[in-house]
Amino acid sequence: MARLTNGGIIGKATTTPSSSSAVGKWNLSDQNIYSNQNIWARLGVIEYLIVAGGGGGGGAGGGGGGAGGYLANFINYTLGNSLTITVGAGGGGGGATGDGGNGNNSVFSTLTSIGGGAGRAGDGNSTGATGGSGGGAGSKSTGTNASGAAGTSGQGNSGGGAVGSAGGGGGGAGTVGIGGITGTGGNGGNGISSSITGTSVTRAGGGGGGNHFSSTVGLGGSGGGGNAGPYGSGGGATAGTANTGGGGGAGSGQTGITNAPGAAGGSGIVILRYPDTLTITIGAGLTGATPAASGGFKVTTFTAGTGTISFA
Repeated sequence: MARLTNGGIIGKATTTPSSSSAVGKWNLSDQNIYSNQNIWARLGVIEYLIVAGGGGGGGAGGGGGGAGGYLANFINYTLGNSLTITVGAGGGGGGATGDGGNGNNSVFSTLTSIGGGAGRAGDGNSTGATGGSGGGAGSKSTGTNASGAAGTSGQGNSGGGAVGSAGGGGGGAGTVGIGGITGTGGNGGNGISSSITGTSVTRAGGGGGGNHFSSTVGLGGSGGGGNAGPYGSGGGATAGTANTGGGGGAGSGQTGITNAPGAAGGSGIVILRYPDTLTITIGAGLTGATPAASGGFKVTTFTAGTGTISFA
């Protein structure tokens, strides 16, 4: 039962908990007794992984898209409460001479993972867009340099800058995007691995930077980042991998040949791990799956949509 202090000594309780609140100082035994009797609302812990959609790559020797923001930790929950989940879509790839689009945010309860920053188009001399991880800068045929964009603190890293004809790689959740240098597009930053599902998977890698006047283009970072398109091909950039939040690869270009578009960023994901004594209810609008429990836990993976969930 609840306990109140008496002259610095913890004494017997003089109050009884309700179904929604409890007054006084509690030990673990008291909490367990009343939660089991359904007198006091039961609290517990969920492990979560939240990855936002990756940014799209820029066209025409542009910068790679930044990875979606990456959040992984634990959160308290109360049985019966509704919790909102949104799985962010990836940002669109830039057209032949256009910037990519920012990725969309992913949400779990009060937590928001920020969409990856867009990669900028080549010949725009533009800094990449900020995001969960920052997008890479676009190249400039005249040799002028541009900077990569910052990521969100605690969620990702900066994109790479551009030097001359080479675009920068998008930032990844684990490492920064590599800056392009004349003749070589920058690689995307690497993602982070997690074993929340029971298998180690790397997510949230940045997209590779394109090249405007040379054949060496950037590769996507580990964790679903897309490769930049081959030089002079007019196409071929790789999209970020679905449900990793990877950034899209940039398009490349060449004088006298059609400039290539950038590729889209990969969609995000939300994963929850919780005790197998609980039952999850998934509301309309969400795509989620819960395999058989293992080791005393269940894992539910959400791959698309927005809606609410609750536990009982």
